Amino acid sequence: MLKIQNNLKVNLSDIPVLKIGELRDEIIKENKRPIAFFGKDWGEGRVRLFVVLEDAPNLLVSSAIFEADERSYECITNAIPAFHIYEREFFEQFGIKPLNHPWLKPVRKNQDNYEFFEMTGDEVHQVAVGPIHAGVIEPGHFRFMCNGETVYHLEIMLGYQHRGVEDMMVKCPSNQLAESICGDSVIAYNTAYSQIMETLKGIQISNKAQLIRKACLEMERAAIHIGDLGAIAGDIAYLMGASVFGATRTLVINTMLEFSGSRFGRGMVTVGGVNYDISQEKIDRALKTFAKVEKDVERMTNTMLKNSTVMSRLEKTGTVSTERAQEAGLVGMAGRACGVDVDARFDFPDKWNEELGIRKKAFKATNDVNSRFKLRYKEILQSFSIIRKCFAKLAEYKDEPFIAQGGDLPKDAFVISIVEGWRGEVVHIAMTDGSGKLSRYKIKDPSFNNWYGLALAVRNNGVSDFPLCNKSHNLSYCGNDL
Repeated sequence: MLKIQNNLKVNLSDIPVLKIGELRDEIIKENKRPIAFFGKDWGEGRVRLFVVLEDAPNLLVSSAIFEADERSYECITNAIPAFHIYEREFFEQFGIKPLNHPWLKPVRKNQDNYEFFEMTGDEVHQVAVGPIHAGVIEPGHFRFMCNGETVYHLEIMLGYQHRGVEDMMVKCPSNQLAESICGDSVIAYNTAYSQIMETLKGIQISNKAQLIRKACLEMERAAIHIGDLGAIAGDIAYLMGASVFGATRTLVINTMLEFSGSRFGRGMVTVGGVNYDISQEKIDRALKTFAKVEKDVERMTNTMLKNSTVMSRLEKTGTVSTERAQEAGLVGMAGRACGVDVDARFDFPDKWNEELGIRKKAFKATNDVNSRFKLRYKEILQSFSIIRKCFAKLAEYKDEPFIAQGGDLPKDAFVISIVEGWRGEVVHIAMTDGSGKLSRYKIKDPSFNNWYGLALAVRNNGVSDFPLCNKSHNLSYCGNDL
């Protein structure tokens, strides 16, 4: 397998092409976490499969070509379970069957004749929820297999938000499209897309732009995490927590509004840097706001964690063992809360981690809702620390430009960009053809990895615990469906 790096261009011709059996053996021999597993129409009925594995701080990439008459292969999932969702997606998109796959069901195109898992027994019953939900929740169907109030299994059927985003990115790539893919991860998605295009076009963005992006990414992380603490508080009827966290989140996103004109950071990040400089006056005002937010979050969190009623709902609810989390391929916050130490900020670090003294913080995972609650709190504090360091460093580059220009797309190139969004790793991969045009754009949201983790978390819990388990993950429907 070819060893590559995050945000560095390689030639498509340098990526090895193996027979599928050889590639499968190589994957199993390496036994590393999958980052991407996707196909591309290679012409004349052929499909080229690309595989990217984590080998932090590097990546391993290889490929195989299926001829027009090859429409199956021995699945990888039985050897490395984390491939389960990737092989399902590949089968759905290209009809190439992974033989003996244990759960070969559609990922997105699943509204017709979907066969749900069935259980039999006099006391077994099913509870169906969705796809239409109350309020502004996106569509998704949940099928619970229950004995009384106890959930034996939850099956999650998505795909209602499938918009064909990857094809749109090939036809009309833009920052506006990138930031619209997953509306609560605007900065993460726009940064990944911008880094892809900058790498392809040879654009060197300024230190100022890099620091502004890094600060905004952490603002996004802190804001959503604070909102999620409030959502968890609301689901256990702790209304004081829901109110305080909701108000403090608003202060963070209103600061983003002051920076970019959008509470969610739309329009801030662009190819070549950022669209807006941040004056010292705005930085000083933001730091004052964040000091208040940090103090309020700390006080409210510690108050909740000392409350026995709160802890009775959070502790030992929605537990997923570290072994199961690794097998399911969980990433990001959901994975780290289960002891799976995956964080692209530190696995694929930029130069600022070293220059600003940003270090990975130890976290003792307890694998339950309480763990996901506490991890959010820890990451909020860490995000504000990173933001302060970025703002302090910006003074050294006040005279630098905040946007740069570049050239054309190169021919036959391959680039991967991994950004640690607040949910986890946002992965964008781009390929160009022989004429220098985009020929494939692959996207992976962390929810793609983590929805099955939610199903595991609900097992052996009461039906009434589902909202709490669900909010503690807060996964994306549109990020999964694309």
